[in-house]
Amino acid sequence: MKINRHGRAKILTPKEVQLVFSNGLETDRDKTLFGVCLFSACRIREACTLLTEDIYTPNGKVRPRLIIRKANTKGKLATRSIPVIEDLRQLLNNYYPQRGDIYLFPGRSNGHISHDSAARILREACKQVGIIGVSTHSFRRTALTQMSNAGIPLRVIQEISGHRNLEQLQKYLVQHGVSKISIV
Repeated sequence: MKINRHGRAKILTPKEVQLVFSNGLETDRDKTLFGVCLFSACRIREACTLLTEDIYTPNGKVRPRLIIRKANTKGKLATRSIPVIEDLRQLLNNYYPQRGDIYLFPGRSNGHISHDSAARILREACKQVGIIGVSTHSFRRTALTQMSNAGIPLRVIQEISGHRNLEQLQKYLVQHGVSKISIV
């Protein structure tokens, strides 16, 4: 739920991220799902539709880059390849035994977890730890802002995020001192 941000998702502080991951999210699946959003700046629909083969090699190793297929992106313009940082690699290594055969995050039927189910899980987690105004898009906005504050060039952030132009991307960013976020 977005509150008083004129339609923009809340940017989480490192303390809020820690609270959500340590006391709110209950399963490895949920922590990994939202960790993917936080550490790759992908949208919730993109995370929910990740294919297991795009994350793990046939022998179970985490690939160096996470693949977000063009068919699952918002604009369906291009497939994105995002580096897997160490915190995300740890989450994915721990999650490997629970992964789905086709989709990384399987749903109740043969498909993947729905973005609505993921949003409901996050709402419950945030309610449990007393954080208001968080939406699934908060992880994306937090990640992009953190990259910008770390001095990563906007063109690189644009490639990671998949924004069509820099103007769109800059709407996401809040220039202030957000410390490095780690959940591991």
